[in-house]
Amino acid sequence: MQRESLTGSAVLVPIVKTPAGLELLFTKRTDTVEHHKGQISFPGGAADETDTSSADTALRESFEEIGLDRSAVSILGMMDDLQTPSGFIVTPVVGFIEQLPSLQINSNEVAEVIFIPMELFFDDSKRHSKIIELNGTKREVYFFDVWKEPVWGATAFFVKQLVEVVRNPR
Repeated sequence: MQRESLTGSAVLVPIVKTPAGLELLFTKRTDTVEHHKGQISFPGGAADETDTSSADTALRESFEEIGLDRSAVSILGMMDDLQTPSGFIVTPVVGFIEQLPSLQINSNEVAEVIFIPMELFFDDSKRHSKIIELNGTKREVYFFDVWKEPVWGATAFFVKQLVEVVRNPR
């Protein structure tokens, strides 16, 4: 698929400070959304023409999906884009939330908000990958077994990037 034909999108990779330590915030998508039904994901979605940046897209989508006020998020930076088999080019925007405000979940899009301790993702025994062929293209797909369902696909790829950045800062 040509990059020009892909839909630009962004996700927020929210690192939340909690009394127990740092946790990543995920959403479990409903079975009625158009894309990625029932999957564990980061809040985010397709860019609108009114968005001024990937961070703007990620923050707007996070507000629409879970009611996360953009003023609660400090943007730390962006990681590498990923082209998905579903036709998106996704930019992961890493954000830090010192104090999580109350959330208003959009039940049409989000079935559940999930918090997973960040330290679990640094345990290499909880990560594996396999080669999957989709539309004639073989790709390595990552999985983290850190919850009752695996975190996998693009979401796991972004978590893997985050772990690598934290382990090996430039």
